[in-house]
Order: sequence, then structure tokens, then C-alpha cells
Amino acid sequence: MTERPQRPKVPLTGGERDILTSLLDHHRATVAWKAGGLTEDQARQVHLPSELMTVAGLVAHLTLNERFWFGVVVDGAEDTWEEKLEQDPDAEFRIPPGTTLHTLLGDYEEQCARSREIVAEHGFDDQVTHKGETFNVRWVLTHMIEETARHVGHLDVLRELTDGLTGE
Repeated sequence: MTERPQRPKVPLTGGERDILTSLLDHHRATVAWKAGGLTEDQARQVHLPSELMTVAGLVAHLTLNERFWFGVVVDGAEDTWEEKLEQDPDAEFRIPPGTTLHTLLGDYEEQCARSREIVAEHGFDDQVTHKGETFNVRWVLTHMIEETARHVGHLDVLRELTDGLTGE
């Protein structure tokens, strides 16, 4: 994929909800763009000393973060990864054999859609408590903007090293 896809435009004026949710959706669409169009080998190609830093691993990591922060913390779903991550703090970066990039991107898109629904059901000042810490939904959303944007930067570098694709 060499052309820039249409990504959600972030309004320059407007309400807090519109600006913040649009910003996160813009970064989410950039994840899909930067990861899309690669072969399975390219998606798992290691360019950095950390063997965990692959395009496929980052998509899986971002999917888990969406599920954890919006699903578990905000919505109260069961944390099905807690035990795996206690045994291996990098478990989500390790892609099981046979899991395709197409599947990983589909899972990411589905989780992002569910995260949007969860955010829409809550006010930004709604407070949630997880493991003794209290967060408001605004903090969770802002944290996910930061988390996603940081990894978009990683995906920029990995994609350029993989096949030369550049662009913000």
C-alpha cells in the first residue's frame, strides 16, 4: 500500500469529546495504514535489537491495550491476559504461529470499534476503579491517544525499514 488512505480528520475547533475521539481514531487509522499491505514475513521482520519490535507485534500490543483500558478498566470486563502477562510481560508481542497479519488487523479494528462504543456510553468525568486505582474516562482516552501515537512512531520507522513506505 503506497497511497495515503483517508483517515479521520481531527477537528481544529469543537468540543473535547469530538477532538479527543477523532485524534485517537486518526492514530488508529494510521496503525492500519502502516501495518497494511505487508507480507506475513515483512510483518514479522526484526529490524531492531529487540526481537519483539515487529509490525505484527505492535498491532497485537495495541489490540491488547484497547481491550485492557477500555474493556477491562472502563467497562469492567474480565482480564483474560493477566495471568499470561504475569508469566511473560511481553506475551502480547509474541504472535502465535499461523496468526496472520490480516487476522491481527481485523482483531484490532474490532477492538477499536468496541472501544468506541464503550467511550460513547460514558461521560469523561465518569470514574472507574481498577486494582485500587481510580481513573476517569478522560484519562483513559488521553492515555490511549499517547500509547497509540507512540507506537505509530515505531510503525513509521519499521515500515520505512521494511519496504521504504514513508508518510505521516
